[in-house]
Amino acid sequence: MDTLITNAKIVNEGRVYDGYLAIDGDIIAEIGEGMPEGLAARHIIDARGALLMPGIIDTHVHFREPGLQHKADIRSESRAAAAGGVTTYFDMPNTVPQTTTLQALDDKYQRAQKDSAVNYAFLFGATNDNYPLFEHLDIHRVPAIKLFMGSSTGNMLVDRREALDKIFRTAPLPLMAHCEDSSIIAHNMQRAQMMYGDDPEVCHHPEIRSAKACYESTALAVSLANTHHARLHVAHVTTARELQLFSPVVTPSLPLVTAEAVVAHLLFTDADYALLGTRIKCNPAVKTHADREELRRALTDGRIYTVATDHAPHLLADKEGGALRAASGMPMIQYSLVSMMQLVDEGVLTLTRVADLMCHHPAHLFQISQRGFLRQGYKADLVMIQRSTPWTVSTADVRSKCGWSPVEGRTYRWRVIHTFCNGQHIYDHGLTDDSSCGQAVCFR
Repeated sequence: MDTLITNAKIVNEGRVYDGYLAIDGDIIAEIGEGMPEGLAARHIIDARGALLMPGIIDTHVHFREPGLQHKADIRSESRAAAAGGVTTYFDMPNTVPQTTTLQALDDKYQRAQKDSAVNYAFLFGATNDNYPLFEHLDIHRVPAIKLFMGSSTGNMLVDRREALDKIFRTAPLPLMAHCEDSSIIAHNMQRAQMMYGDDPEVCHHPEIRSAKACYESTALAVSLANTHHARLHVAHVTTARELQLFSPVVTPSLPLVTAEAVVAHLLFTDADYALLGTRIKCNPAVKTHADREELRRALTDGRIYTVATDHAPHLLADKEGGALRAASGMPMIQYSLVSMMQLVDEGVLTLTRVADLMCHHPAHLFQISQRGFLRQGYKADLVMIQRSTPWTVSTADVRSKCGWSPVEGRTYRWRVIHTFCNGQHIYDHGLTDDSSCGQAVCFR
């Protein structure tokens, strides 16, 4: 064997147990309880005191390449991902050019093949008129179609009912929808500008991109999915009212409609604008304490099926201004797992539920081949995390190209100590193997 990990506390498929895992090439060759018998390996890691779980699958990131590499790029952000225990990411289509043509999609895969340290896939973007291209998408290569039902992303805003019906009726893949009602947002912005000036302070952002704007758009998306029997995954749900639209999911069966939460909405509330300002400005907006608490409850009762980051780097200069001018989005991929472990410590959810939400469920929802579980014969994507003395995030720790994080100053008790991707020891106690190369994810 290439690598043998012993004395690990394995978190996998609803269980936590003491065991071992052997890697040969890019495959998990053996996994079992207790101590291994008769196994030899070139490298042995004693994982005593550490948790071993599948590598995190982050199905919602913006790595900004092509066209916006001054903010981030595939090379920088995939290495930040590895430092956070993320071994697979799905990148969104609102780049420059947008991933709304087959040529733009191919270009992204070529870039990732050259520069991505971890595994990758790219969503195809829907517009009001590009649905004839759906039939040409390779369903074994592309995980989903991204649908912006409320955004300021140029022609990626799909706002015609006829187009929405055709998209929901013809999509051969799951639809991942950003749901905010643009007309409600525009009305709220106009009202806020009359009251507070041209660029209202960021504390008014959740009033402008309001709970009503989220609910109305999400309700429409759910209705369309049910009407056309389309698979729908609603991205970054933020409100308690939206959660009423989702039923608890009991695997292995899946309903037509599922929901995603992102880490920022599980950590922050509108009270945090006073301290963090535009650093936590994102779309949809961070909402109230009551909304956050209901999202947290939905992690365990099945209404939320996956947790991602919506990792969206901007330079700090882009974050200047208020609710209108400051860019929306924040880098989170490096700190998603340790943030979820903090919620475990607070009693919000269990270790096995973290593995469900961040590993098993993404793999099941998108039918990812040979990833998302620690199983013999599966790809050796795994992360090892350990409780440590408390440590506080500083600017120097941040590996994203933008050079900042909204969790700077936050204290954690867990650290990612090892990340393996396709059997490669890509991250080891702060050191990243720059020779590592991810693979394009395949879908069944």
